[in-house]
Amino acid sequence: MSRPERHRASPAARLLERVADVEPGESVAVITAFLLFFCVLGGYFMVRPVRETVGTILGADRVADLFVFTWIAAVAIVPIYGAICARFRRSTFLPWIYGFVGTALIGVGVLLGAAEGSVGASQFFFVFISVLNLFMVSVFWSFLLELFNAGQTKRLFGVIAAGGTAGALIGPMATDVLVGMVGNTGILFIGGSAFFLAVILQRVLIGIRNRTEWSAPDAEAVEERPIGGNPFAGFTLILRSPYLGGIALFVILLASVNTFLYFEQLRVVEATFADVTQRTRVFSRLDYTVQTLTIISQLVLTGRIAKKFGIGMLLTAVPVLMFMGFMLLAAFGTFAVLAGVMITRRVGEYAFVRPGREMLFSRVEMESKYKAKNTIDVPVYRGGDAIAGQIDKALAASGWTAAAVALLAAVVTVVWGVVGFLLGRARREEERRSAAAAAAA
Repeated sequence: MSRPERHRASPAARLLERVADVEPGESVAVITAFLLFFCVLGGYFMVRPVRETVGTILGADRVADLFVFTWIAAVAIVPIYGAICARFRRSTFLPWIYGFVGTALIGVGVLLGAAEGSVGASQFFFVFISVLNLFMVSVFWSFLLELFNAGQTKRLFGVIAAGGTAGALIGPMATDVLVGMVGNTGILFIGGSAFFLAVILQRVLIGIRNRTEWSAPDAEAVEERPIGGNPFAGFTLILRSPYLGGIALFVILLASVNTFLYFEQLRVVEATFADVTQRTRVFSRLDYTVQTLTIISQLVLTGRIAKKFGIGMLLTAVPVLMFMGFMLLAAFGTFAVLAGVMITRRVGEYAFVRPGREMLFSRVEMESKYKAKNTIDVPVYRGGDAIAGQIDKALAASGWTAAAVALLAAVVTVVWGVVGFLLGRARREEERRSAAAAAAA
């Protein structure tokens, strides 16, 4: 950028160039991408509390069955998405995806407004939002990888990612403030509008990219793109590798614990809060509390714990805490205890367990890093949800009390923690072997 052009830059652009590693001429694109990611995650986290409220209205039995449909939809959508990625550029079909999301949210809002408590619309919305979060972020980053070269991704993606974090924090805050005025249907309208704004920002970003003199994404950036395809291709790799099988088992146990806790949440919130709007407020407050604590934990704790104690600590700390949480739920079962356990579980998963899971794949070969990981993250995870949901439904039909289910979940957390410990030890031994081989070489 020439000196006169620098002077014509906006104050926001000049400030961004001073505080971040953003070169002259990139600021407008970075700000636009920041706002795009803000709209995507802000819109999603704005409507997420409504999904939780819909779950309390539908009841635990229906939700358990919907978990099965969510798993089926998740398995089906991944190969479809992979086939689309193989044929079209993300810049071509991204507007259609986000436009479809916005239209679906507004359509559900219209249906729920016209026929309050519509079971069909509620069930579609529950499954739709549950599947949406599987590929929403992946689509965004795939699109950016077509616009920025590898050098830019290393400098700029951290700043752009902050837009998503801000959206995930402000979205549920907005729901907490607005739901009393516009109701749950109004929240769906606003959340859907955020996705339409994302489409506009995406087109603006393409226009900015076309007017600049950036080089096209280079080979390194292309190689870093996610690999689409059929998720079933990863099952063979998982069955052949005890290490990958251990990760899959860890994820199944993680999903099972989450699902047992989720159904306890449905029961306790339904019994505690009769007003539907108040339930949405409660879920939104849980969401932005979790996001705030997650940001703090990621900045202050995650890296230090991993460096000092290793990945094993990231994978076992949360199971230990959840064991104590389920024991408290078995003893008391109040909303206050539930809220504390829910916040602990979600913050622990986002700040510790998820980074630890990602680190486990850092030393596997490229094929496993993509195909096996894709299989574990989607069909295996959602399969764990579906199985645990049906188990919870069967236990409730057999007369099990909430306290008894909580004790069973506590036993599952013990197995979960042991698997996490063994995976951490396997990773540590692999690092030692690699270090010894490097020293010998």
